[in-house]
Amino acid sequence: MKRIQIFMLLLGVSLFSFSQNKQLLYGFSEIPQALMLNPGGEVTNDWYVGVPLLSHIHFNYGATASTAYDIFEDNNVDFNVKLRNAISGMESTDFYSINQQLEIFSGGFAFGNRFEKNEYISFGLYQELDFILYFPKDFAVLALEGNQNNINRLFKASDLNVAADMVSVFHLGYNKKVNDKFTFGARGKIYSSIANVRSTKNKGGFYTEPGQNNIYNHVFDLDMEVNTSGIASLLDDENSDASNDISTLQKRVLFGGNLGLGLDLGFTYKLNDQWDFDASVLDVGFISHTKDVENHVLNGRYEYEGLNPLFPQAREGESADDYWSNIEEDLEDVFQVDSTTTKYTTWRPVKFNASLNYAFGEKQSESCYCTDDETGYLNAVGLQLFSMSRPKQPQVALTAYYYRRLFNGLRFKATYTVDSYSFNNLGLGMSAHIWGAHFYVMADNLLQYKNVYDAQSVSLQLGFNYIFNKK
Repeated sequence: MKRIQIFMLLLGVSLFSFSQNKQLLYGFSEIPQALMLNPGGEVTNDWYVGVPLLSHIHFNYGATASTAYDIFEDNNVDFNVKLRNAISGMESTDFYSINQQLEIFSGGFAFGNRFEKNEYISFGLYQELDFILYFPKDFAVLALEGNQNNINRLFKASDLNVAADMVSVFHLGYNKKVNDKFTFGARGKIYSSIANVRSTKNKGGFYTEPGQNNIYNHVFDLDMEVNTSGIASLLDDENSDASNDISTLQKRVLFGGNLGLGLDLGFTYKLNDQWDFDASVLDVGFISHTKDVENHVLNGRYEYEGLNPLFPQAREGESADDYWSNIEEDLEDVFQVDSTTTKYTTWRPVKFNASLNYAFGEKQSESCYCTDDETGYLNAVGLQLFSMSRPKQPQVALTAYYYRRLFNGLRFKATYTVDSYSFNNLGLGMSAHIWGAHFYVMADNLLQYKNVYDAQSVSLQLGFNYIFNKK
């Protein structure tokens, strides 16, 4: 019951999910949260404050592997056939991911001399979940086909690859407009790990060969490790009070967990009045796990020829239960798992963004039938490149976008993205200002919402702020 309560608590937090690649938000300078993607981006407000717990909410799920619809679709095809086809169509580099962020509070303000406020401070606290599970193809084949038809085939332990990290992040950013062409920024971060599970460096494997004393000999040559922090105390059955666990999680959000440091850097450079280039690198940092740590290690070479199918004559006074208990103890001795509390360090998944942008379409003044220089350009198009480090290989995406300002209080952005999940990712975002109140909503993969069970990825984000814009 205790473990179910913890699972439901963590699941409830993860309902507010966050995509690592936020191509709709990147470069959308009217939205203050865009500075989280490029601390050197353009700033258009004098100050803002986010509505607590509502200023940035984002859900994203992605899968490069088969979906639930591939297996459970009602199409008169045998379930076993669909399952076999799904497994054969996937590779060990395919993955399932969930990225989550809930902004707890945020704010920012401009400062400088009385003629021009060209410097800006932003700050806040958010909670983030990052989860990735690679498809363990060798072990799925083993479970589906068994080892009898795979004699001498090595089932690789490296196929077992999973990482999950829930953190809270306090950040403080600085942005400076040096001149009309160049703006730069930096953001420092303090990470507080709420919970961490990682098993990404497994080696060796398992194979079956003809035996000498039995039909088969099973050979295990394994070097496997699972690191956890912040998990053991939550699953401790001796402390079954869920309220204590909630209090523990709250403390970890407020710097009571395993701590780490990180840095974001970014800039914007205007090539001319219409062209500009920007780039950023995010989450260059680490977390040192020293509290509530449990590591489980399985290392060594083991050979096992199985049980004798004929029950041997029991020793005097030995019952059948005693016999099987002895067998169980022998297996436990063979597969000895060492548990330690040795501290370890994890590196944050580093993210890189870069975009080239072209603005056009000047608004004409109704009073003089000439260009209105105060409002700037109404349209923009561009290309954005995104990449992120992952345990097996980088995750990369390329986005083309179109931006349109209908009037000062309403702006839209449409995107087409090619990424690890699909080649038909269409997105649409809107930012609306009503006096000081600000609201934005964005969604990716619009074509896949007609059948979410067959979607490779789904994403939705929204937020509320109060903004005082520059005049």
